[in-house]
Amino acid sequence: MKALVYDGVETLTFRDVPDAVAADGEHLIKVEAVGICGSDMHAYLGHDARRPAPLILGHEAAGTIVNGDRAGTRVTINPLVTCMACPACLAGRENLCPDRQIMSMQPREGAFAQYISAPWRNLVEVPANVPLNKASLAEPLAVSWHAVRLALGALHASMDRTALVVGGGAIGLAAALALRAMGVDDITVAEPNAARAAFLADRCGLRVVATAEGAFSIVIDAVGYAATRAVASTHAAPGGVIAHVGLGEDAGGIDVRRLTLQEITFIGTYTYSAQDFRDTAEAIFDGRLGPLDWTDQRPLAQGAAAFRDLRAGAVAAPTIILNPWA
Repeated sequence: MKALVYDGVETLTFRDVPDAVAADGEHLIKVEAVGICGSDMHAYLGHDARRPAPLILGHEAAGTIVNGDRAGTRVTINPLVTCMACPACLAGRENLCPDRQIMSMQPREGAFAQYISAPWRNLVEVPANVPLNKASLAEPLAVSWHAVRLALGALHASMDRTALVVGGGAIGLAAALALRAMGVDDITVAEPNAARAAFLADRCGLRVVATAEGAFSIVIDAVGYAATRAVASTHAAPGGVIAHVGLGEDAGGIDVRRLTLQEITFIGTYTYSAQDFRDTAEAIFDGRLGPLDWTDQRPLAQGAAAFRDLRAGAVAAPTIILNPWA
């Protein structure tokens, strides 16, 4: 089969690899749409020791089952494969499973390929009227759905629900859409890239600013650098909540003194539970997350160029979706 393989720092090769096979008790899926995630970019830049080369990256995928009694079923894929037996899994917090595996991280190859294997419990059936390129957005949308759910759960009931999203990439846009779907109407996105900011305002109908001003009861840091954490620390209202989603940089930026004196809740959020993923998929299917028409579509064969464009900041769309069969 064909795959886009991470072969070293800033090196991706579209080439033949051994055919994927279904693991015991799993389904083989023909991948028909797969998005480029920020974590794929971190690996591409050599910043993720958990993803050593050579490795097939990619975990935001949807496609069609090709084996067994469910052959022909269109599905979107939850890439977190967990033990289902530990206290975290039994509590419905599968994302905290100590034995979790993630597609695109050893020992599981990713979805920048024509086929991938996954257990049935990780698959959500996609209705016939929903395009698979939209269904593939369930994974990044679920990351933000989870973060917004936690932030709203932590917010004191007395506070007005105003939100600042720091970063207008896929996770930031997904956070804005999740906030809107959960009843938050006052949403501002801080995005310094002028082309992307214009795209978000024109295509997605969002209020976008280059630099945040004022105070917000909810701040979603969808980037995770010291500079964006500093923005979050500055603009969180007293008694407010910061949900930190991005993994751009490990340290710096948090004003611990201000968080302490102003009783600002800081929540680190990681991926999503299985229920979050299913809820997000349903929100895609029933239209609560909007038309989802803001992606850049390219063949997987052009994946290396897509990464270079993202690296150069030359992509206005919040995410690029690759087609392994184009």
